[in-house]
Amino acid sequence: MPLDAIDRKLFGLVQAAFPIASRPYAGMGLSLGITEDEVISRIGRMKANGLVRQIGPVLDPGRLGYRTTLAAMRVSEANLDRAAELLAEHPGISHAYERDHHFNVWFTLSLPAGGDVHSEIHRLGDIAGAGAAFDLPVVKRFKLRAYFGPDGDRSEEPEGASAGRIHPEKSLSAVDRRAINELQQDLPLISRPFARTAARVGMDEDGFFTLCRSLLSRGIIRRFGASVNHRSVGFTANAMTCWVVPAEKVESIAVELVPLKQVSHCYERKTNPQWCYNLFAIIHGHTRKQCEEIASRVSAETGLDDYVLLFSTREFKKTRVIYKV
Repeated sequence: MPLDAIDRKLFGLVQAAFPIASRPYAGMGLSLGITEDEVISRIGRMKANGLVRQIGPVLDPGRLGYRTTLAAMRVSEANLDRAAELLAEHPGISHAYERDHHFNVWFTLSLPAGGDVHSEIHRLGDIAGAGAAFDLPVVKRFKLRAYFGPDGDRSEEPEGASAGRIHPEKSLSAVDRRAINELQQDLPLISRPFARTAARVGMDEDGFFTLCRSLLSRGIIRRFGASVNHRSVGFTANAMTCWVVPAEKVESIAVELVPLKQVSHCYERKTNPQWCYNLFAIIHGHTRKQCEEIASRVSAETGLDDYVLLFSTREFKKTRVIYKV
């Protein structure tokens, strides 16, 4: 889909600066010098062409009591289609990819409080006929941003490091829970898209927006905006890059990675006998060579030469998990 100058600005706004207001599309139109109807029409075209997947909240699963992890499997070529179908149908899996590595299937899993992610990963591995399956829980999160500008721009500021296990929010009220459950639908392309949601929650719009701001300030909603197809705007190379880093150097190396606009995620993760790499960064580029050059430069600057790049070769699933609270 060709994007003109207004489309490009709008594409950035729907990801990073979507207004939670009575008429959000009118507000964006005012900043762009176009009408509300034109904003709605342009976003509709972006959806129809696969650039925008959905518009809604990015929630912090840990604050909602969910347990999350990254998982890997080794799956034979004969079993890959079965594995892809299995992961795509699982309600707790948001991202699943085939990557060019001995461990070739990678996915993120979220389960409600009380769920055993370790057991679930091995159950999925058994059904998929995997030769091996393991999980890599977070030790520390350094960056979690995924803003894709049509010209390769990523302007959001990185966040501070946080512990891997975020404690559930203990003060969720009944109305908080209703709002969280109702908000997790693709926002409709109509003049007042939040009006119906507020009504279902049992509030007027002003009260609903106050509640949304509270959920944002408490970190329950990380941000509100669009989920996009990064490949549609030219980021065709996606490398999960993993380093072996001494424990005492993890934070100093992460400091080198976090400011890079090509890096969307950066985590320290637990290792296991099958996986020795403990620092992870997702590097996006227009080509594989761009990703390789970034990883090589980081390696040269830090003296860490034990690392691997796992490029995604097939996307099995990319969506937002529906967290029922």
